[in-house]
Amino acid sequence: MSHTHDHHANSANRSRLLIAIGIIAVVLIVEVIGAAISGSLALLADAGHMFSDLAGLLIALFATIIAARPPTDRQTFGYQRAEVFGALVNGVIVSLVAMFVLIGGISRLLAPENVEVHSTPMLVVATIGAVANVAALLVLRGGAKTSINMRGAYLEVLGDLLGSIAVIIAALVIMTTGFVAADAIASILIALMIVPRAFVLLREVFRVLSQAAPADTDVAEIRAHILGAEGVVAVHDVHVWAITSGAPVFSAHVVVAPEVFTGGRTGALLDELGACLSEHFDVEHSTIQLEPREHSEHEGTQHG
Repeated sequence: MSHTHDHHANSANRSRLLIAIGIIAVVLIVEVIGAAISGSLALLADAGHMFSDLAGLLIALFATIIAARPPTDRQTFGYQRAEVFGALVNGVIVSLVAMFVLIGGISRLLAPENVEVHSTPMLVVATIGAVANVAALLVLRGGAKTSINMRGAYLEVLGDLLGSIAVIIAALVIMTTGFVAADAIASILIALMIVPRAFVLLREVFRVLSQAAPADTDVAEIRAHILGAEGVVAVHDVHVWAITSGAPVFSAHVVVAPEVFTGGRTGALLDELGACLSEHFDVEHSTIQLEPREHSEHEGTQHG
């Protein structure tokens, strides 16, 4: 992936985030007003979730701006990992919102006599929220495939859409049956829907920060490809990690036959291995140390 492509991708992601932020901010205000008018905890919970979405989107926007900065002597890989830290903050915010909503829903279930909900404004506002979330999802969908940060923003809005649907259903139940507890139940469902997506996001953040191999990367297959190159005798000290989602990095020590050095084929072999990693495994940045067998025999034991 070229620097120009990265620049265009970051610019497109910023535009997507700005549009989504505008949509979410407007609907957040509408939901808060609607919750006050209707007395719906579920609608207020959805507004709280919407607030976490807005905070997450603002963090994601900030992260994409930071990630676009070029590498320096201090930040040799650039600032792409800012996206990961942004996703980490998003995951924590979502987890806290889920806990708050869950406690509020249970409290209301335990004291139903204090509950009064007006289903009509609840239904109208929840429907507006659902439509707005669909629009935001369509805006963010393109960037969610390539960026962990954008994926976090996408998942937040997706969860909020499910929350809006739960509120719509609760409003219809209250409107048709008078079962006011449906509001508290919808609140609890919203909390339970938030938790899994927060877990998935935090798990991916942990994978990147712990420098684990990307989930879709088969290290054994990479090793086999390298061993298949002409002149390669062995490969060790293999490391595969990611700076951020979609940006895998590879390094290895490759033992080669003597004729690779004597025949002046080192440059050609490095080109071949780099092209292989880029084409088959989407590795943009690779560092390969070519060495003769006698050198590898006296190296340390800390090799993969």
